[in-house]
Amino acid sequence: MTTIADTAASPEISKPAQWTGRVLSGLVIVFLLFDGAIKLVPWPVVTETMDRMGYGSSESLARTLGVITIACTVLYAIPPTSILGAILLTGYLGGAMASHVRIGSPLFSHTLFGLYLGLMVWGGLWLRDRNLRDLMPWQR
Repeated sequence: MTTIADTAASPEISKPAQWTGRVLSGLVIVFLLFDGAIKLVPWPVVTETMDRMGYGSSESLARTLGVITIACTVLYAIPPTSILGAILLTGYLGGAMASHVRIGSPLFSHTLFGLYLGLMVWGGLWLRDRNLRDLMPWQR
């Protein structure tokens, strides 16, 4: 017997869509883990960039940001917590974009980089996660 819930459920995700989502998500995860790791060290380029952005060259702030980046990325990488990780990464990337706006960074290469990465976060997740597709369907 077919129920209303069965007919309203979203169709299965195709294999190409799943793999595209995994690749997009994998690229984001690798990039953000690297970004977090260089903040943990922190390399001089990190503290110099933070100073240019008006946050001072604080190694403790750099390490804190590195821990936050890695923690949010790990949440994103684990399937049961991936939506929470995507939400937290969206906030983190929005803060980075706001910082670039504040100092007048170039629009397409620096300021909007957080937007590009955020689109990859959500696009990869939407392509690979049926729960997100059920929550946010593009069509009914």
